[in-house]
Amino acid sequence: MVRSIFFAPNGTIQKNLSETEIYDALAQPDSLLWVHLEKPNSNELLHYLKDIFNFHPLAIEDCQSDEYQTPKVDDFKAYLFIVTHMVQFGAHENGLTTRELNLFLGSNYLVSCSLHENITSVDRVWEGLSRDERLHENGSDFLCHAILDRLVDAYMPVLDKLDEEIDLLEDNVMAKPEPQTLERILALKHNIMALRRVISPMREVVNKLSRDEYPQIDQHSRIYFRDIYDHLVRFQDLSESIRDIVSGALDIYLSSTSLRLNEIMKALTIVSTIFLPLTFLAGVYGMNFHFMPELGWQWAYPTLWGIFILIGLGMTILFKRRNWF
Repeated sequence: MVRSIFFAPNGTIQKNLSETEIYDALAQPDSLLWVHLEKPNSNELLHYLKDIFNFHPLAIEDCQSDEYQTPKVDDFKAYLFIVTHMVQFGAHENGLTTRELNLFLGSNYLVSCSLHENITSVDRVWEGLSRDERLHENGSDFLCHAILDRLVDAYMPVLDKLDEEIDLLEDNVMAKPEPQTLERILALKHNIMALRRVISPMREVVNKLSRDEYPQIDQHSRIYFRDIYDHLVRFQDLSESIRDIVSGALDIYLSSTSLRLNEIMKALTIVSTIFLPLTFLAGVYGMNFHFMPELGWQWAYPTLWGIFILIGLGMTILFKRRNWF
């Protein structure tokens, strides 16, 4: 699907532009053109990026790839190529999914491209164009900032969700260190690492946009990019804290499991130790020798049971005094 909107210098707004109208819009320096390619087919993608906008082949190749690409910003002089990622939970909330969003930022145009559907940050900015005049009055750089701002703000609910889940897991680690708890801890660790792989390079991308002297971004807009950078710094600190908590929960789980195993082994050892002399005595008196003095004694059997009981009680008292259980 292709969406396009054009804001002319005289205040007129035009949507769903044809190829000729896009060329005319690009020729007007004080205007703003936004073209969004959402899950385009290969021919459609090549037609817009190569034939109409004449972007660099390497940038087009990155847009065509469905493999994970690290967020980055490339300067092609006439325009900037920015790779970003949207992060959200999967359908069953058992893992994080990332959706790549590529941006081409020119002096009077913005081209956004994604091989996926429902890019929330793009949809919200598109819907806000009619309500917030700043989105189209302050140029393509401010429009790019608005998309990145909403994309980065969506990281916070993910962090909150991970934080809430680790709080619940911390309560269960000591009380019920079950295999399911370990599986969830490892899943959380995987999720937070996946999130950090996005936040850390995104921080560097926004830092470049806010500090480097790119002609496509004026001094006024750099302030807004710095605000996004501050959010990413805070998100990265939160992700590091959650990662440390997850690692600590994993250590607690392993220690708790080890402690439970030690308690079980201690109980089994005590039982085995108590029954060892009893087994010895029972084995001795279970031997079928004809000339065994106690076999003809009337009180031999109850006496043997008395010895069993005394040995068991004596060893239990000894273990109790030594705090072995």
